Amino acid sequence: MDKILITTQDNFSEFQIEKTLGLVRGNTVRTRNFARNFIASLRTIIGGEVPEYTKAANDARDQALERMIQHATEVGADAIVGVRFITSEIGQTCAEILAYGTAVKLRKL
Repeated sequence: MDKILITTQDNFSEFQIEKTLGLVRGNTVRTRNFARNFIASLRTIIGGEVPEYTKAANDARDQALERMIQHATEVGADAIVGVRFITSEIGQTCAEILAYGTAVKLRKL
């Protein structure tokens, strides 16, 4: 396999899990940006989506996902099953995004 397969499910319909390699994870910690917060706070007066926060959240999830994939590559995985994301606040100005799942070796059915 050239690319690591990823799913939130416990398995793939076209593959059998041959070996479980264990937990893999990737995370990032982001701090609030004063300028972004100021613009976002102005948008909250009007209501609706706050694109500055949407972009920041998407960027953080992408980075955590890439780091999880890198971890899976390091342990020799073909795929990651049971992928989840969690977010936690660190202090009053930072947030952690964590992507995690189970690294596995696959065999085509």
